[in-house]
Amino acid sequence: MRRYGKHTDEDDIRTRPGRRNTRPRTNLRPKHEDAAEGLVLTVDRGRLTCLVEDRVVMAMKARELGRKAAVVGDRVALVGDLSGTKDTLARIVRIEERTSVLRRTADDDDPYERVVVANADQLAVVTALADPEPRPRLIDRCLVAAYAGGLDPLLVLTKSDLAPPDKLLELYGHLDIPYVVTSREELQNGTAVARVREQLDGKITAFVGHSGVGKTTLVNALVPEERRRTTGHVNAVTGRGRHTTTSALALPLAGSDGWVVDTPGIRSFGLNHVDPSRVIHAFPDLEPGTEGCPRACSHDEPDCALDAWVAEGHADPARLYSLRRLLATRERKEGD
Repeated sequence: MRRYGKHTDEDDIRTRPGRRNTRPRTNLRPKHEDAAEGLVLTVDRGRLTCLVEDRVVMAMKARELGRKAAVVGDRVALVGDLSGTKDTLARIVRIEERTSVLRRTADDDDPYERVVVANADQLAVVTALADPEPRPRLIDRCLVAAYAGGLDPLLVLTKSDLAPPDKLLELYGHLDIPYVVTSREELQNGTAVARVREQLDGKITAFVGHSGVGKTTLVNALVPEERRRTTGHVNAVTGRGRHTTTSALALPLAGSDGWVVDTPGIRSFGLNHVDPSRVIHAFPDLEPGTEGCPRACSHDEPDCALDAWVAEGHADPARLYSLRRLLATRERKEGD
């Protein structure tokens, strides 16, 4: 019979089997003030390759970060084994504030946004002038994502030996976007690489483009194989003459403090995540004219103040057309 009250002893106290004594939970987290600074070079199935000083270190995200994910280009703080030797693993304990973010969704009706790269200075949109044919709608979508994410756009037009660039350049001339035109011969003899490098020195540049435009070929020419070895294994697959990037990869630009981020080939560029009101920031000559616009103006309606702003001579009408064309891509499929 069990005894109660003053007659009980420690043998009479029931305990749940298997229950461990644990310390109370606390919201306090270590500050990791001694953590080392690193740059995320690539991400593969939960393992992150980071550059710490002159060493390549494999790391994983610390549990305390929760669902916050690090992406290529992120500046992070790491603790643990930072030697970079084989089979060692460090922990990422902090992700620093980002200066820019390139995002995309799979489709316009997909609510899940994917961060392609963080902290890039510019987005190089690579498109062939022929074989395959240019896709202006896809280019427009990439430009909108660049403007919304705080990146400066750069057009890289390849295969000019197959078709002239004039028509495509005329379409984007009023956007004041820098561009480089290359041919296959110029890629082989190095002259095209030199021209592209002029736009990349001292910057972090993300390269995007759909399959067959020559994006990865250009990146390989910019970053020779021996330079790639300094940043570890290249996560790519090769098959039947094609060298296809399967995940974003940051590579140091030889002879420069610039970086090149090669991204997987894209079939579509969804803009579900983009706030159309941010696109106007890429048009400083038009932005002051929006002060007279009605609330939540789409900038393509009868009461839009930009029409009067342009009519008064404050901006080129072609610039307003370009703005409206880019805004329309948010509501229109690429094939329309």
